[in-house]
This record gives sequence, C-alpha cells and structure tokens, in this order.
Amino acid sequence: MKHFKLFGLFINRSCKYIVIAIWVIGVFSSCNTLEKASLHGLNSGYYKLKSDTIKAQGVYLDVTDEKIDIYHHIKRQTDKKQFLTIPLNTISDSLILNPMVFKKQGLDIDITSIILKYRPSVYGLPAQLTTDLNMALYVGWRYDYYHITSKRDPLGRSYHKISNRGYDFGFFAGPGTTLISPFTTQNKKTDEYSGMIIQTGIAGFIESNIASFGLAIGYDYLLNPDRKIWIYNNKPWIGFVVGIALN
Repeated sequence: MKHFKLFGLFINRSCKYIVIAIWVIGVFSSCNTLEKASLHGLNSGYYKLKSDTIKAQGVYLDVTDEKIDIYHHIKRQTDKKQFLTIPLNTISDSLILNPMVFKKQGLDIDITSIILKYRPSVYGLPAQLTTDLNMALYVGWRYDYYHITSKRDPLGRSYHKISNRGYDFGFFAGPGTTLISPFTTQNKKTDEYSGMIIQTGIAGFIESNIASFGLAIGYDYLLNPDRKIWIYNNKPWIGFVVGIALN
C-alpha cells in the first residue's frame, strides 16, 4: 500500500511537470509568433472600407512600412490600379485625410491561459478564487476594426495614426492543474496534491495588437478517480483569460 501511494504521488507530480513543460513550450513557441501576432493589426488583405466621403465597399490593401495602397475589390475582382495611397511615415503641414475605417472578420486561433478562476460556493463552502497553472487552445470568430485618422504634432504638422479595435467569441480546451485537499473533497481526502484537469468552455475577448483579454465560463474535469469526491468536478467557473494569437 505504501508503494502504491508513493507511485500515485509520483504520477501526480509527473502530471504537474508535464503540464508545466507543455506550458513552457507553448510560451516559447508563442514568442516566435509575437512578431506575426503584432501584425494581427493591419496586414495586406481584403477589407471593407467605410468613410465619410467614400461609399462602403470591398477593398484590397497592400500594406508596407511606408504606405498603404488601396485597390477596389468588386465581385471577387481586384482592380490592378490603386485609387488611394496613405503614407505612413510622412509628416507634412498639409497632410490631411478624412477618417477611414477598415473592417474584417475571420477565424482566430490563440494559446490562452485563465489567469484567475472564480468558483462559486458549493455544498455550503465559501466561494474560491484560484490561480492554478493551465493553458488551452482557443478557436473563435474575430472581428477587427482599423481606424486611420489624421493627427497633428505640437508643431502643427500632420501625420496618420492607426488604431485597432477588435473582439471575438469562441471555444477553448486544454490541460491544467488544481489543488486537491481536504477542503475541496469535504474532508474525504486527507492528503494534498496537484491534480491534473482538462478544462473546456467558452470565452469572449477584447483584442489588442499582440495579446487579447477577456472572460471565460468553463468546466474542469479531474483526470483521476478522486473526481468523484472533488467538489468542483464539472462545476462551472468564471475566469479572466489572456491569449496570444497564433494566426
């Protein structure tokens, strides 16, 4: 029996280290995507253009560090000659542009982590706020709005400013750890250990150029027989979630 308990303890610790290793690999892999994720802002591609002086229409943007060339895109055909160019690195006394909004939507794939989980009261026990290690793969549908406006510096010279606002909704799933203790088992377990879980749920994000922040509602499933006495098994929680874009 003693050897069995030691083996069980080894397995639980191993599971924790496996989750940590997966999380670290995910973070470092995400570092390779940060530059790409930062371009989750305005990239070359197809958009919907809206402006006070231009009727809403489909366009294709050719985006470089120096300028944005805008082409008509009608009935899946792109005009080969741009109808407008927006310089990005030019400062001028007369560079004035009417505000424009470029809109797009598409599939969003992120690596996410629930930073905080609020677990409501169950069985008369107090509500809990936990910060256990976890990560998940998130897939959702994203909406982006890119506003281009003309601004003036203190010397009265004009330049263009691009701001990005976006949001999305979707689903997530992934591994994590949680504390199994007398409290979380109604004193049916005398030992404490970190149990491995699978978490699933839905989330909504507010997007920035690199990271996204939002709220999630999810469930945890404990991956060992103690799930039968764990008070939070398959019980809903509300969490604060962050993500790093992969696409």
